[in-house]
Amino acid sequence: MSPKTSESTGAGGGKSRGGLLTPTRVSVVALALLALIFIFENTRSTKIRLLIPEVTMPLWMALLGTAVIGALCGAYFMKRRR
Repeated sequence: MSPKTSESTGAGGGKSRGGLLTPTRVSVVALALLALIFIFENTRSTKIRLLIPEVTMPLWMALLGTAVIGALCGAYFMKRRR
């Protein structure tokens, strides 16, 4: 057998980058969990003003919406970087 066809490539058959639980992934999951806990602990209603209209909504909904918008922006810029 040549070195290219040996069975040392791992389960995926391609490049192995260290497994499922890398320190970066663990910290991202921990930060996301803490953000969700913070969001859902803040349940009271609040007034939010975006340019002209003023709306009253639960604070958790505003925080979650902001987090989703931030995640989408981050994903977009990471996609463009590759």
